[in-house]
Amino acid sequence: MDKIYTKQGDQGYTTLGTGISVTKTDPRVEAYGTVDELSSFVGLAVSTLPEDEPLVQELTWIQRKLFVLASLLAFPGREVSAGLGEISGSDLTTLEQAIDRITNKLPPLTNFILPGGVNTAAALHCARSVCRRAERRVIELDFQEYPLGSNILPFLNRLSDYLFCAARLANEQSGFVERLAKEPDKP
Repeated sequence: MDKIYTKQGDQGYTTLGTGISVTKTDPRVEAYGTVDELSSFVGLAVSTLPEDEPLVQELTWIQRKLFVLASLLAFPGREVSAGLGEISGSDLTTLEQAIDRITNKLPPLTNFILPGGVNTAAALHCARSVCRRAERRVIELDFQEYPLGSNILPFLNRLSDYLFCAARLANEQSGFVERLAKEPDKP
C-alpha cells in the first residue's frame, strides 16, 4: 500500500474480502470489527505485562487466532488466502488446557466477582466482555453464508472463559483481593 488511507469508506461503505460493497454497519462488518476490538483489548492487556510473563505468549497466540477469525468473517464463503489458517479443534483444546491450568492456580469461586483489579486484569475483563459481544455478533450472521458449524463460535465461547480466568490469575499473582459482586452488609 502506498498510502494508508483509501477514501473508499468516506461515504459509510466498505468492501468485504469477496469484493462486495456493504455499509459499515453491516452485520458482517460488525462481527469482524468486534473481533478486531477484542484483539485490541488483548493487546492492551499484553502491554501491561513484562515480556517474559508466560501469559504474553498465550495472549499473543490468541491475537493471532483472532486475526484468522476476523479474516474468515471478512471473506464470507471463501477460503482465506495467504495461508492464514483456520480455527481448529486443537485450538479449542489449547484454550481448554490453558483454562484448566490457570484454574488450578486459583482459589475456587464462591461468589460472583466484580470486573477490575490490577491493570492487566481490568484489561482482560474488558476483553472478556468484548469477546461475549463478538460471539453475539457472529451468531447474528447468515449461517448459509458463513460456515459457523466450524469452531468459530466454540472458540469465542472458550476464549471468554479463558480471559475471565486469566484476569483472575493476574489479580491473584499481584495480591489483589477480588471484590465480590454481593454487596457487603455495610460499606
